[in-house]
Amino acid sequence: MRILLIEDTADLADTIAAGLAARGIACDQAATIRQACAHLDVQAYDAVVLDINLPDGSGTDLLRDMRRRGRKVPVLMLTAQFSVDDKLSAFSLGADDYLVKPFDQRELEARLHVMVRRPAADPGGAIRLGRISYDPIGGRVRKDGECVDLTRRELALLDLMLRHRGQVLSKDRLLEGLYSFDDAVVGLNAIELYVARLRKKIAGGGVVIRTLRGQGYVLEADG
Repeated sequence: MRILLIEDTADLADTIAAGLAARGIACDQAATIRQACAHLDVQAYDAVVLDINLPDGSGTDLLRDMRRRGRKVPVLMLTAQFSVDDKLSAFSLGADDYLVKPFDQRELEARLHVMVRRPAADPGGAIRLGRISYDPIGGRVRKDGECVDLTRRELALLDLMLRHRGQVLSKDRLLEGLYSFDDAVVGLNAIELYVARLRKKIAGGGVVIRTLRGQGYVLEADG
């Protein structure tokens, strides 16, 4: 998962980004509406975390503009304000969720996973394919009921591929989903390495990662 965090309080933004990175979630940061627009113009995101009070305007104005432009990315609003009217206003503009400061990092992560969860998830929140079960909120993967030990990058890769199961994902798309702008520059060979490791760890779980030469990878049920 790759998100855009639009928050002008530097220490809070850094804390959030570090927490997300520790869970394998790539996070780009913007402190102003102008910076946020620059990111949105060049990068697709799975979700946006948007503060309402920003130095160069209101986050609600940015949200309104995003929806007017047809950008359907899920948006979670952050604010120190708390009133029913504030919430209704944000939802009427197209917000998907709303979190009041201060908040627990774990709640933010849980809400993000719920926002981007696809129909593949069961009512309990787990995403299942073959005999693989992935709990995005708890960050746990099971194969035939047994826990599978994945690194945070491998977990992020599985998350991305499960959410887009059956779809061909290019190496560039996977690279975008795993790394933020601030991460150290890595090559496409890193994707090949992570795919090979993940493929080995989920082998025998009723799923397969197919390589389509010149196109990318696709995760499917095996048989």
